[in-house]
Amino acid sequence: MKKKVFVFFPDGVGLRNFAFTNFKTIGEAKGYDITYWNNTVFSIEDQLGFKELKLENHQIHPLTPLYSRALKHAELNLSEAKFQDPVYATYKFPFNYKGIKNILKTLFIRLLIGLHASETGVEHLRRKIDALERKNPKYAYCKAQLEAHKPDLIFCTTQRATQSISALLAAKDLGIPTVAFVYSWDNVPKAMQVVATDYYVVWSDLMKAQVLQYYPFVTPEQIFVTGTPQFEPHFDTSLLESRSAFFAKYQLDENKRYICFSGDDETTSPLDQYYLEDLAKTVRSLNTKGYNLGIIYRKCPVDFTPRYNAVIEQYQDVICSIDPLWEQVGQMWNSVLPTKADFKLLYNVCAHTELVTNVCSSTVFDFVAHKKPCIYYNYEQPQLKKGIRDIGQNYKYVHFRSMPSKQAAVFCEDKVALEGLLKAILDGELSNVSEGLKWFEVVAGTNPRNASESIWKVIQKVLD
Repeated sequence: MKKKVFVFFPDGVGLRNFAFTNFKTIGEAKGYDITYWNNTVFSIEDQLGFKELKLENHQIHPLTPLYSRALKHAELNLSEAKFQDPVYATYKFPFNYKGIKNILKTLFIRLLIGLHASETGVEHLRRKIDALERKNPKYAYCKAQLEAHKPDLIFCTTQRATQSISALLAAKDLGIPTVAFVYSWDNVPKAMQVVATDYYVVWSDLMKAQVLQYYPFVTPEQIFVTGTPQFEPHFDTSLLESRSAFFAKYQLDENKRYICFSGDDETTSPLDQYYLEDLAKTVRSLNTKGYNLGIIYRKCPVDFTPRYNAVIEQYQDVICSIDPLWEQVGQMWNSVLPTKADFKLLYNVCAHTELVTNVCSSTVFDFVAHKKPCIYYNYEQPQLKKGIRDIGQNYKYVHFRSMPSKQAAVFCEDKVALEGLLKAILDGELSNVSEGLKWFEVVAGTNPRNASESIWKVIQKVLD
């Protein structure tokens, strides 16, 4: 009899990894009965024809967000003290003191943080969150679904969603093995380990070491290194469109060489539009010197702001916008969901541009997979003032310490240097690709082509 695996989506961030790749096809070829346990608004059955079980109850206990916020702060405080490193304080979002309701919430959270300023206190917060979620009606709802469908294993596609807590607790209490995928390369140091499962799947040896470093209750035997399906499409040459077909589709000039500007969210790079403007000015300058260049602007999928519009309008002679193919189904960042078509689009943007420029984005890995360089902007804009976050803070984060050398990306430390860096890259005199590929291996593991296959081997091992 086939083993039944529930692939659990507490939110939409895991769709691109586990619904739009070959993950399901590989699992079915191995003989597994796969059901998508779906807590998102995206209908996997209607859109993709996959078997799904919808979670209609999206309720969490009203105190869970407060205790979760306190837990994150308490963990970061412990890391700051333990490692004597001020970087952990920069991962905290500011408290909200606007209005009586927010003031009361903030005071309660700060009280919890003060009362749980130890390893024991952090563990108490985790137990309290579990206790709250077991009282939450969603726990009984999920438990009833699991009792009715009797899966042999739950594979949770992200470790950081509070929506997953009650569902995974129900599985645990029924004795169903649980496995969580650590979703992003920066999540572990940022105290984003919301759920506790029987096993964890991580991208790389680096990420495994980090989980053990920050979460002493996890043992090495519980962690499996597999890579991430996120980068698998970059090795699928069937996605490649011809240059002429791609350029015709997006009304690009085949006589031009294009540079990709990959936009950031407003939190990461609040003055991002001015870096796009700097690039546009530089491209215009290079075009007067014999280069024939254009810019493809690919917005951040979760950026709803109009902040780039004026720059795009002013420099429409060099900037072409090609928006990512994501679908907006709500106003929150995690309700903007990817589509399978965006894999092909991103593949071809990488394939048909000369390089990418951005502020500290993981798109460096998408592009080095195509042997294309990346420029990171690392200078302040004159518009920077009190209350606006300096982008230089990003490069101090723990996940950037994984770079094997600073040559893993081309850093632009001053806007006056941008033209020279672009010229050197376009002329074949400068590249970060060699060191960038080493960094890619450190972060994403040694076998990024076959992460889905590796994850199914882990599932098989857990079930055997």
